[in-house]
Amino acid sequence: MTIINEKIYSINFDLKKRNKKSIKFLIIHYTGMKIQKEAIKRLTQIQSQVSTHYFIKNDGKIVLMVPEKFAAWHAGVSKWKNFNSLNKYSIGIEINNPGHQFGYKNFKKKQLVSIVKLAKYLVKKYNIKPSHILGHSDIAPFRKKDPGEKFPWKLLAKNKIGLWHNIKASYLKKNRKIKVNGIEKELFLSNIKKIGYSNKFNNNQGLKKKNFFVIKAFQRRFRQDLIDGKPDKECYIISKKLVKIWN
Repeated sequence: MTIINEKIYSINFDLKKRNKKSIKFLIIHYTGMKIQKEAIKRLTQIQSQVSTHYFIKNDGKIVLMVPEKFAAWHAGVSKWKNFNSLNKYSIGIEINNPGHQFGYKNFKKKQLVSIVKLAKYLVKKYNIKPSHILGHSDIAPFRKKDPGEKFPWKLLAKNKIGLWHNIKASYLKKNRKIKVNGIEKELFLSNIKKIGYSNKFNNNQGLKKKNFFVIKAFQRRFRQDLIDGKPDKECYIISKKLVKIWN
């Protein structure tokens, strides 16, 4: 594959080779560390017990860390629809970015060019559905925020990577912060569950708190201007549209 610029191998992966048909998802992350060199070190040292298949540097260079035939340790405790522990079923891509903890930045243009190039290659190779291209926060909403609200999912969808709604921004903005009634709230939660979001994680939080984190994950992906964990009319309208196009 000619789009790989470097190989910096990690030893953090499952030794058993997996069947090509088992690869069904593409999961996008940010590194969430201050320094790129330290992010690479963490993803390759045995003590961290984390890794990724691909790493995209600040300059857009694509680094191979774990061959695709092995499951890299990038997703952790995760769930999407009926899939649990998505490491087994996915390719992980880490994009260098300090993340929310260290001054979250816009992704660099060269990085976005590379993610489009790499994702297109992987989608074609493994016949990955647009609805199976996800962020880490989609599959682990209680633990993760990456790749975050600055990640341009709409731009990727225009390049036939992942899904996005085509609702007019002006219409959506009119419905922002307008409260939903009880029925609409339940329909919204039902819609995002149909899409794939899950609140069924083993922790000590109540259902209300679990839903709060799931809603924020949905907003980080599909309503990036306001992430407050509150389902308003805008969120409800987006969820209705997505259910129709999701598969």
